[in-house]
Amino acid sequence: MKRFASSVPTFDSMLLPTIQALQILGGSGTNEEIYEKVVQLLNLPEKILEIPHGNTSKSEVEYRLAWSRTYLKKYGLLQNSARGIWSLVSTSINVQDLDAKEIVKAVQRDAVSNKAVPSEPLDETVDIETLEELTWHQQLHKMLLSLEPSAFERLVQRLLRESGFIQVQVTGKSGDGGIDGVGIARINGFLSFHVLFQCKRYQGSVTASQIRDFRGAMQGRTDKGLLMTTGTFTRDAVKEATRDGAPPIDLIDGEQLVQRLKELGLGVNIKMVESIEVDTDWFAKI
Repeated sequence: MKRFASSVPTFDSMLLPTIQALQILGGSGTNEEIYEKVVQLLNLPEKILEIPHGNTSKSEVEYRLAWSRTYLKKYGLLQNSARGIWSLVSTSINVQDLDAKEIVKAVQRDAVSNKAVPSEPLDETVDIETLEELTWHQQLHKMLLSLEPSAFERLVQRLLRESGFIQVQVTGKSGDGGIDGVGIARINGFLSFHVLFQCKRYQGSVTASQIRDFRGAMQGRTDKGLLMTTGTFTRDAVKEATRDGAPPIDLIDGEQLVQRLKELGLGVNIKMVESIEVDTDWFAKI
């Protein structure tokens, strides 16, 4: 995998493709949608997309693309909402008029003058991901990887229960075709359907063949599957999970997993810090 690392596009080389991707998407899009379009525009091979960023669940391409969004927002071309949607500030942006090198220079020049050089790219929500944020994220992911397989299955069971599933059972029996458990998902207290789930606790990428194996194990037992991993999914795996004519399989990668644990407060303690500022303008008006 290391021999492909030098072929990963730099963040500045993805600045203009990010703008183009959003234009294709109609002016706005999620991180996932932007990622897919940029990958298509640059025609990046699977081997490059599978290269991880350090010990995190993110790929190196995803990490550098986050930096691209950060610079474009700092330059005034992008904005993002609290719901994690990125959009162009104007629909009349002409990519031909933009210079990636000038964008980088302008943002870095402004950051130095304001003493606000970011250490990490923007988060999916509204602001720069702080060092503390990055630390808990990596720490939680490392903790998940250190769990015994049975402990990880119990964690997934708890996660599903906290998310509204009922009758969640961990089977984990050998020879069960990779099925780790079953549960019943309820919608608005009226509708319900059985779900078979599989847990993969590793840093690698789940492939399309593994999705097909899981679907084969589901055959005749349910119409819905859920596959969770601490790693990532290849593009072919994502396509296979939603292939027309086949039972759908929902995918949860490592990034989504740690965020969901945070939202539910499972193994994560959130402390609110009070910030107090003196209003000098108020005193000036006395």
